[in-house]
This record gives sequence, C-alpha cells and structure tokens, in this order.
Amino acid sequence: MSLRRFGNLRDGREISEITLAAGALTARVLTLGAILSDLRMAGADWPLVLGSAEIGAYEGPMRWFGAVVGPVANRIGGARALIAGHEARLEANEGTSTLHGGTSGTSAQVWTVADQAPDRVTLALTLPAGLGGFPGNRRLSAEYRLTAPATLTLTLYASTDAPTLVNLAHHPYWNLDGKGDTSAHRLRVAADAYLPTDGAMLPLGPRQSLKGDPRDLRHARALATLPPLDHCFILAEAPRALTPVATLCGTRGITLALATTAPGLQVYDGAGLGTAPWQGHAGAPYGPRAGLALEPQLWPDAPAHADYPSILLTPDTQFEHQTRYTLSRHSSPSEPQ
Repeated sequence: MSLRRFGNLRDGREISEITLAAGALTARVLTLGAILSDLRMAGADWPLVLGSAEIGAYEGPMRWFGAVVGPVANRIGGARALIAGHEARLEANEGTSTLHGGTSGTSAQVWTVADQAPDRVTLALTLPAGLGGFPGNRRLSAEYRLTAPATLTLTLYASTDAPTLVNLAHHPYWNLDGKGDTSAHRLRVAADAYLPTDGAMLPLGPRQSLKGDPRDLRHARALATLPPLDHCFILAEAPRALTPVATLCGTRGITLALATTAPGLQVYDGAGLGTAPWQGHAGAPYGPRAGLALEPQLWPDAPAHADYPSILLTPDTQFEHQTRYTLSRHSSPSEPQ
C-alpha cells in the first residue's frame, strides 16, 4: 500500500490517495467519500471504473463516482422520515427528495485511514447527530480488500448512539472496455421483481414481477436493448449471506461478477452523465452512458413503505453490508490475449 497527497478541496481540506495491489488488481481509493477512484487489471491497460485525476471533479459532477454514499443511499421522498416516533426533517437536494444523504452525506466527507496494509485499507468516519437532519452520532467504516487472483471486497459497517436511518451503498460506475459508452456491455441480474418508480424516481410501492417486462435481466442482455434504467432490482426480502447476484460483460474480454449481502441492487444506466469540463481517466469528459452504476443496497424510500426491509439502526444493532467484485479476463475476437 502507498499513500500520497491527492489534492485539496476548495475549503482547504487535504485529500489522500491510497494505492492497493494484490494478484492482478490495482485499486486507488480516496479519503474523500471513501471513493474507489480507479481500478486496473493486469493485461488490460485501461481503467475499469470511471474516475478522475482532478480533485475538482469530485466536488462537481463526479461527486458520487465510486463513493460510499449515505447515510441513506438513494432517495427519501419529501425529505422527511419518522424515526422512533419522531419526525426527522432532512435536506432536500433533489427536488423535494433527499438523495444519498444530502450535500453533507458520506460522499462529501473526509474519511480517516484507520488501518492499512499493501492489499487493504480501512477508512473511518464519524457523523455527528443532526448532520443533514439525521439523528444519532454515527461511527462508520469502509474496508477495501484485494485478494488474488482478481477480487475486490468492500465491507461497510455503521453503529449509532440513538435511533437513526442507515443504508450505506457503494456507487461505482463500471466501464469494462475503458472507452466509449457501455451500450454493448451485457448485464445479467438474478432478480425476478423490481420497484417501478414515479416521475421523481421514488418507488410507487409494491414490487412488480419482471416476467414479460423489458427490464427482465435474468438472462444477459445488451444494455443498448434495454429501456431507461434507474431502478431497484429485488434480490431478497432482507439482508442475507453473501450471494452472487449479477454479471457484467464488456466487449474486450473482461467480466465482472458481483456478489452482495444486500437485498436490493439499484441499476442506473448513466444516461444523465456529463462531467464537462472535468476530464476522466482517458483525458476527456464523460458523457451519457459512459458507465453503468450497480449499487447494492437496502430498498429506496424505505421509511415510506412499511413492507420494505427496515433501514432503522438502533444503539443495540450494527449495520453491516458486504459486496464482492470478482473480475476475470478471457480472449475475445477484438482483443486477443
């Protein structure tokens, strides 16, 4: 593991970059937002996730790229929630909704390095009671760990001293080809239902079967053939043991296999991406569909739906969520090994 200064935020806070390596993988992680800013695989000279070498990008249009988002990922409608009998008024940062915890969420915070080794790093963060409207003093940690031959595992923890809401999630944008957009990538998700949404991208309520639906991904399909995607796919009724749930295949021979303990997977096709004037790893801004977001999490807007898995965290419980990304490479007609 190596650690270097990455840059300073507009308010002067210094951000560090940690480089991890094991087997065929090299990962770069920022203390800002616990961001996975870069991931490379031996034998492929391109990045597998979207990111930037410019710190300003992460204060602008790339603020969620690769970040640990929370304390509640996704959306809370009306920017308010009932917590242990008391209404919490939250920051509305997307219309009337709270998205990814608001502007003071975990992606905007500077985490500290709590533990480190050549193949792993643990970052820690304390969120004070009242920040963004959420109660409870919360202690969070995020451990990135590489294992040979080519696996990255992220484990997220949270605890609190008062009842609060927690639904941490990882928000990388994947592009396994390192160029263009992801239209030719093929995606499979082991879900037989999803949550339809309204115009504010909030769940309408009951889950809907994917049988006969154009979003059915139980068999791998090219992203270009799918309708717009920014939906939570239902993996289970509650958190469970680490379970394989999705695969993403690029056109240059790289495949991502995703396993998670979370009961939901938000899939966003990146149609709204646009990072100009900030450049990505390839030296140009990212445009629409430059990356695909796969975000394992509890279900969105859970406080408004009694039948959704609860995101309530109390002092006598602990939030734990693990996601495992396994990469492999095989020869393809366009990219022989």
